[in-house]
Amino acid sequence: MSKWPSHYYILVDRVPIAVDFLTWARWFQYIENRRMARTDISDRCHVSTVFLGLDHNFSGGEPLLFETMVFGGPINGEIARYCTYAEAERGHADMAVQAQKAVAQIDAMMPRAADGHS
Repeated sequence: MSKWPSHYYILVDRVPIAVDFLTWARWFQYIENRRMARTDISDRCHVSTVFLGLDHNFSGGEPLLFETMVFGGPINGEIARYCTYAEAERGHADMAVQAQKAVAQIDAMMPRAADGHS
């Protein structure tokens, strides 16, 4: 059985605040409220961190309200979740470094044509 969130959250000065559903729905409709960071690694890979607004800690404990995910590249789909804004900022930076290293490793293995043509 899945756990449904007992609270909805919005961010006020980077601090998650529990609110009623209607307040959450009005606030949540604007992506600029939820998007924290995006780092483009290559033309086919980026790292995104967002505020989820719902607790994604389905095993109890502190609410997991922030998520970083890699889109594209060798670690596509890699995900991490956090309790606080500060953790999410650090996690985003760490994930961007991981994605950048993974893309660089793949690029290093790709053969290069001697005449500059692929």
